[in-house]
Amino acid sequence: MSTSRKPRGPYRKGLERRRQILRAALEVYSEGGERGSSLKEIADRVGLSQAGVLHYFESREELLLAVLAERDLAGTEATRDAASPGEAVARAVVHNARQPGLVDLFVTLSAAASDVEHPAHAFFTQRYDALSAQIEDGMEQARRRGNVREDVTPEQLSRLLIAVADGLQLQWLLNPDMDMAELVEVFNRMCRPPAGEEPSAPASDVHG
Repeated sequence: MSTSRKPRGPYRKGLERRRQILRAALEVYSEGGERGSSLKEIADRVGLSQAGVLHYFESREELLLAVLAERDLAGTEATRDAASPGEAVARAVVHNARQPGLVDLFVTLSAAASDVEHPAHAFFTQRYDALSAQIEDGMEQARRRGNVREDVTPEQLSRLLIAVADGLQLQWLLNPDMDMAELVEVFNRMCRPPAGEEPSAPASDVHG
C-alpha cells in the first residue's frame, strides 16, 4: 500500500504559490520577451512584491530557467506523437512561433549561457546533451529503416537539426515573415537517402 501523500499545510500552499508565479511569468515573457518584461510586472499579476516573488525563486535567473523548462515541457506535449525527429522539430518551431516572447527569452539566455559562470550554463548544457541524444536515437532508428542517408552519422544529423532549428529562431525574430517549419522540412528532405540509393537492410533482415 502506498504511503505517499499530497503536500499539506504551508508546504502545499507554497507549491501552489510557486506555480501561480510561474504561470504569470510564462504569460509575461510570452508577451514581452526577456528585454520587454520585468519582475515587477510578474509580481503585480500575482499580488506580491518583487521580494515576495523571490521568496519562491532564489533569483530572477532561476525564475527564467523555470519558464524555459515549462516551455520545453509544453513543446514536448505538442510533438509527442510525431513520427520522426524531423517532424517533431518542425512541429516545435510552429508551436514556438505562437509565443515570440519565449523565443526571444530562449535566444537571449542561450547566448548568455556560453559563459561558464552564467546561471543558465548548466541548464543549457544538459538540455542540449539530452535533446541531442534523443534526436540521435530517432535518427538511428530511421536510418535502420532506410529513411535517413548513411553518409552522415545520426549524431551529426542530430546536432545539425538542433542548430538549424535554433538558428532559424534567431533569424525569425529578425524577420517574422520567415517560415521556420518549411525550412526545417527542407533540412529533413536533405537527410533522406539520395535518389536511387539502395538502403542497407536492417540487421534483423540480414540475420533474421
